[in-house]
Amino acid sequence: MELPIVEIPGAALFLAGKAFVQDRRNRGTKSHVLADFFIGAHAAVSGLPVLTRDTRRYKTYFPAIRLLAPDA
Repeated sequence: MELPIVEIPGAALFLAGKAFVQDRRNRGTKSHVLADFFIGAHAAVSGLPVLTRDTRRYKTYFPAIRLLAPDA
C-alpha cells in the first residue's frame, strides 16, 4: 500500500500522556488502550482526521479533531 510512516511529534506524546492520565483518573485502573491516545494526540497536533467507531472517546479527550465515523 506504500503508506507513509510519520513520526509522532513530541507535543503529541505529551498530550497523549496527559489524556491517558485524565482517563485513568476518570475511570480508575480500567482505562482505554494507550495506543488510542497516541493516535488521538497525533491527529490533534498534526491536524489529521481520525477514522473510528469510538467517537465518544475521541470527542472527550481530543475535541478539536475531525472524526470520520461509519455511523455518521
